[in-house]
Amino acid sequence: MEKIIRFTARSLLGLIFLVAGINGYFVIFGLKPFIATSEAAMRMFPFSYLLIAEKSLEVVCGLLLIMNIFIPLALAVLAPIVVNIFLLHLLVDQSLLLLAIFLAVCYGYMVFVHRNSFRSLFVKEGPNS
Repeated sequence: MEKIIRFTARSLLGLIFLVAGINGYFVIFGLKPFIATSEAAMRMFPFSYLLIAEKSLEVVCGLLLIMNIFIPLALAVLAPIVVNIFLLHLLVDQSLLLLAIFLAVCYGYMVFVHRNSFRSLFVKEGPNS
């Protein structure tokens, strides 16, 4: 059962980020996005290079999660993005709050599953100290 939950959380997280990243490129290229976007979020990207950087990371990390490779790396890169998405929809634009909560729960579960990969980040002293 745990394997099924892990597979589902990883796959959904990867799919959400892959689709959101591709949808972001539609916005960047001036095309109509195929999924509704948050106007409040779009106003936070006054320079397109920020949106390009974020959406590129979303696409790459989404693919890594779907392909089940470099999962800890993908989770580490996605950490600030997930926090920003959650806080944006909690505090500014509640229209997609349920999706943001779902995203945060899936992300939190995946970090918990891979917690051993992150233990060394919380060591007080370096290896040569």
